[in-house]
Amino acid sequence: MKTFIKSVVVIFIVLFTTHLCAAQSKNLKIIDAKVYGNCGMCKKTIENAGNVKGISKTEWDTETAMAKITIDSTKTSVDEVLQRIASVGYDSDKFRAPDAVYDNLHGCCQYDRPKKIDK
Repeated sequence: MKTFIKSVVVIFIVLFTTHLCAAQSKNLKIIDAKVYGNCGMCKKTIENAGNVKGISKTEWDTETAMAKITIDSTKTSVDEVLQRIASVGYDSDKFRAPDAVYDNLHGCCQYDRPKKIDK
């Protein structure tokens, strides 16, 4: 009888956990975005700006300069993540970092900036 009860409890826990994960994944949105940068220091800064526990996760590839951004769409947007990244000096195809912030990046982090888009 104890084995049966343990089995039922384990099954309940597995089903409950699976249900919670499925509910959370409905709100997840994953996109790839171009984020300009050069090196490992860039990677650390970009990912720190893009990562907010429980809200967004950013993984930036130094070879391709592409960021994989995963968000909980009920708590933030991809634009908000890209704006946070721009605020620490890194342009994306959608947002440009402030010139003064870009100018203060370490020399190896100063990438070739795309031209400003006149609006």
